[in-house]
Amino acid sequence: MDLHILDHRLRVTSISKSGLVHFTHPLIKLIFLRNRTRCKFFSLTETPENYTVVLDEEGFKELKPSEHLQVESSIWLGLNVVSNGNASSSSQAVGVTKIAKSVIAPLAQQHVSVFMLSTYQTDFILVREKDLSVVINTLEEEFNIYREVGGESFPVHCQDVSNGLQKNGKEAIQPTVHPVLIPQNQFCVMSLDPDTLPSIATTLIDVLFYSSSPKDDAPSSTGQDLDCIKFFSFSLIDGYISLVMDTEAQRQFPADLLFTSSSGELWRMVRIGGQPLGFDECGIVAQISQPLADSDISAYYISTFSFDHALISVRMTQLLYIFNGI
Repeated sequence: MDLHILDHRLRVTSISKSGLVHFTHPLIKLIFLRNRTRCKFFSLTETPENYTVVLDEEGFKELKPSEHLQVESSIWLGLNVVSNGNASSSSQAVGVTKIAKSVIAPLAQQHVSVFMLSTYQTDFILVREKDLSVVINTLEEEFNIYREVGGESFPVHCQDVSNGLQKNGKEAIQPTVHPVLIPQNQFCVMSLDPDTLPSIATTLIDVLFYSSSPKDDAPSSTGQDLDCIKFFSFSLIDGYISLVMDTEAQRQFPADLLFTSSSGELWRMVRIGGQPLGFDECGIVAQISQPLADSDISAYYISTFSFDHALISVRMTQLLYIFNGI
């Protein structure tokens, strides 16, 4: 398999709920007016706490400094696993599960923090730019690694291979055990032809900027189950659109414009973290994805500024509760 380092230098940001009004114009521009911006990587995820916006440097220029905008200080690079020239796929597990053992676990062992963004089309593994040499060092035995520059792919090799157990010079630590929450929503992972985006503009603006969450209060960190949680994710990356929403939000969109897999799979969420997770802890994604990979269970994984979210098939609902013991 091949591992591609994408030609995007990314920023991870958060917009407060109360400050959204200050960013409505640039967000609408980034979503709907592709000919007015040079942004090629844009993802917006709403959770009860805030809006997480991941975007390339061109898109980041659209967000003006504000007390309502938090910016993680690092530059992040996107990695993508490719098999036979196409985004890696499997007749069995899909999503983060298929890369848990080959990518996620080895990076966790090398103390590399990752930020995950699963979409309808593929899975993006974001790593800090400063960790790139460690990433290449760690994964080059498993993958042919290429770096994309200006639409072309060039082979990458790490010549300075350390024989130490920790190639980045950090000691491996046992990951923290985080509480999980399992809301009752059922979610859909869908896509949309970019040419039909204007047809759903009014609905999308309403869902993103005006719809109230199922529960007005943020999720409690004390219970294992919630009735519902507000979660909506829109990604426009290199011309491909991905949407993640619950079935209630889905009913607001024209059924003939959104498409999903032939099985029409629905997903339940596992939300990881009782308190904001931060960006420095390593092994959180591996901790969740490893048992799923061992059981060949499909899962999508979306990191946000405060918490992580795994989506697991409703057919595997009973297995969600294995996370109570993590």
